[in-house]
Amino acid sequence: MELVTPNFGLIFWQLVTFLIVLFLLTKFAWKPIMSALRERETSIENALSAAEKAKLEMQGLKAENEKLLAEARMERDKILKEASDAGNALVENARNKANEEGSRLIAQAREAIENEKLAALTEVKNMAAALSVDIAERILRKELSDPQAQQALAQDYIREVTLN
Repeated sequence: MELVTPNFGLIFWQLVTFLIVLFLLTKFAWKPIMSALRERETSIENALSAAEKAKLEMQGLKAENEKLLAEARMERDKILKEASDAGNALVENARNKANEEGSRLIAQAREAIENEKLAALTEVKNMAAALSVDIAERILRKELSDPQAQQALAQDYIREVTLN
């Protein structure tokens, strides 16, 4: 039972040894250990705050980048719309000019056809008038006393005119 219950001398020397070790540890080891722990704790806190700042800065940069991307997309859409509108306006303008030019050419062609038609009709009238005058002149040259001769002469002239 001696091993289970220590005697008073052993307890005394263990207590003295413990107090000496405790004194030595507090004097030489406790302060450096505590200062090292405080430094480590401070560096960890500084690293965490720097990481938090970096995280906040990254979020700010991300938001700014998204804002810039949105502005760039809006600008791109605006430029594309303006280009599309300009292209449509050019096409519409060219179509209108082509329609106007076509209408003008058709009107000129109709006018030219009408002028040619009038010229042809005038020429036909002039020819008919010239033939009528020629026939009348020939009839008048002949003697007008004989009705049979006048009729035969008129028939000959009509045959000549029909053949020409």
